[in-house]
Amino acid sequence: MAEAYDFDVLVIGSGPGGYVAAIRAAQLGLKTACAESRDTLGGTCLNVGCIPSKALLHASEYFDAAANGAMAKMGIKVTPELDLPAMHAQRLDAVKGLTGGIEFLFKKNKVEWLKGRASFENADTVKVGDRTVRAKNIVVATGSSVTPLPGVEIDEKTVVSSTGALELEKVPGHLVVIGGGVIGLELGSVWRRLGAKVTCVEFLDQILPGFDDDIRKEANKIFKKQGIEFRLGTKVTGVTVNGSKATLTVEPAKGGAAQTIEADAVLVSIGRRPNTEGLALDKAGLQVNQRGQIETDHEFRTSVPGVWAIGDVIPGPMLAHKAEDEGIAVAENIAGLTGIVNHDVIPSVVYTMPEIAGVGLTEAQAREHGEVKVGKFPMLANSRAKTNHEPDGFVKVIADAKTDRVLGVWMIASVAGTMVAQAAQAMEFGATSEDIAYTCHAHPTHSEALKEAAMAVTGKPIHI
Repeated sequence: MAEAYDFDVLVIGSGPGGYVAAIRAAQLGLKTACAESRDTLGGTCLNVGCIPSKALLHASEYFDAAANGAMAKMGIKVTPELDLPAMHAQRLDAVKGLTGGIEFLFKKNKVEWLKGRASFENADTVKVGDRTVRAKNIVVATGSSVTPLPGVEIDEKTVVSSTGALELEKVPGHLVVIGGGVIGLELGSVWRRLGAKVTCVEFLDQILPGFDDDIRKEANKIFKKQGIEFRLGTKVTGVTVNGSKATLTVEPAKGGAAQTIEADAVLVSIGRRPNTEGLALDKAGLQVNQRGQIETDHEFRTSVPGVWAIGDVIPGPMLAHKAEDEGIAVAENIAGLTGIVNHDVIPSVVYTMPEIAGVGLTEAQAREHGEVKVGKFPMLANSRAKTNHEPDGFVKVIADAKTDRVLGVWMIASVAGTMVAQAAQAMEFGATSEDIAYTCHAHPTHSEALKEAAMAVTGKPIHI
């Protein structure tokens, strides 16, 4: 007699990995439910992460272009006036539209939304709110949350996380960003454009850990030119709040005399950690590793049969698009198909202006594996970037010296986040730098810079 399961698949979490897994499983004919405790679907990304931050980034770019004279240089004379409540309203409208869109897709694909916080009762049983359900397959897709800084209390008013930084009711006179990673630089850029003085305090000796060294150095120069102050090789030892002001105590990361920095707002953005607390993983027979992550095999199976995991709760970069691809793959694996994600070819993007993107190995990482060839092309020499008054940045292609196979591509350009997709696709199918160099690119486009960088690898550059 068949076991009585309520669902073939239960996905815990409705972020980019979870909702995609649920929809794909339902499309494959599996009776599917998704547990989510928020009032809206979409997880951190759609509610308080990727989407609202991009809404503010985009709006603030327009304001900055008008305020800093960039529009005037193109014959458009305007005197901008900031309406911050309206800017927040369009951000919230974007979130509402997209989260509502997922709810529509759930209904369309017959995915049942179980509203409430989920926790395991055993390996095939989960309690969601007041309801207990059994599922043949359970996918943990609970995402991640802000990593706290020891000794620093986040009140989401003066000392804020990325969530609070989206909700500031006025432009701070001085914003101090703790952490020179993607989130800190994006949100720091928003408030710098709108008029804040921004200081970024980074423990390491350079911003953007994990990115190619040339990219990190160039990005630092660009952000400095834009007005962001950097305190590199510096650690924050404490933050005290007095009224609406904050005082940070900092000292050299390698040791030295302490100093203080006064701020109107402090953004803590030192990373994220997996959301596994409260799931009662032990009742399912699961343990987490030293980083709090759930280990899986390449098909996203955990050590417990019938329990799977994807996204930020497993090892790998904490990126929405990684989680989405894993969501499709895990659903297909559950359905008996072959779902694969190539974790060596996952792009990373910083949505500042210009954008910063990369995929594959950095030059330093590539050299650890053997001899390489490197080609670079400056955006200053790209015709579209020049006519658009976007001269900052470059494209860098790293290839194996013997096989010419592309190992990594890194770039700074106004549309780098879009350009990197071609590089990722080329690398996914084992392309060489010559393959990219001899692919016809439309003219005039920013993407020609990728072609030119690849041509530089082959030793046949045209425009430099």
